[in-house]
Amino acid sequence: MEKQLVNNVCEEQVFEGIYSKNSEVINNYFFYKFGHKIMAEDSVQEAFLKLWENCKKVPFAKAKSYLYTVANTISLNKYKHQKVVLKYAKTEPQRTEDFQSPEYKMDEKEFKVKLEKAIQDLSEKQRVAFLLHRIDNRSYKEIAEILNISVKAVEKRMQKALEGVRKKIDEFK
Repeated sequence: MEKQLVNNVCEEQVFEGIYSKNSEVINNYFFYKFGHKIMAEDSVQEAFLKLWENCKKVPFAKAKSYLYTVANTISLNKYKHQKVVLKYAKTEPQRTEDFQSPEYKMDEKEFKVKLEKAIQDLSEKQRVAFLLHRIDNRSYKEIAEILNISVKAVEKRMQKALEGVRKKIDEFK
C-alpha cells in the first residue's frame, strides 16, 4: 500500500520531486526551442500543469517521458502560432535599431530558419536524441537509459541526425 503512494504522481510530494528533478531540463529544452527565457519558463509551467491535470493517467515511471511528449507538443503549437505572428509582422513596417548590415541580418535569419528546419526534418527518434545530447548535455549512456535503448542505437541516431543537419546547413552555404 505504501509503495503505491510513493509512485502516485498525484501525491504533492511526488509531484514536487518530479518538478525539482526535471524542471531545469525541460526549461533548457524550451529555451533552445524558443530562444526566449520567459517563453521557456511559461512553457515549463504549462507542461507541468498538463502533467498535474493528467496525474491519474500517468504512471510515475513514465512521468519524465510524458513531460517530454507534452513539451514537444507545446513547442510545435507555439511554433505554429509564431508562424502566424511572423506572417502578420511581415505586413507591418519594421524599424531597425541596431547597426548590423541588412545582409548580415538576412543571412543570420535564414541560417536560423534553416537550422530549425533541419532539426524539425529529422525523424522523431533522431531529433529527441539530438536535443537531449546537444541541448541538455546528456551523455549517450544517459540518453540510452531515458529512451530505453542501447548506447549503440543512440550513437547511430546521433550520427544520422548530425549528417542530416550538416546536409541541410551545407545547402544553405
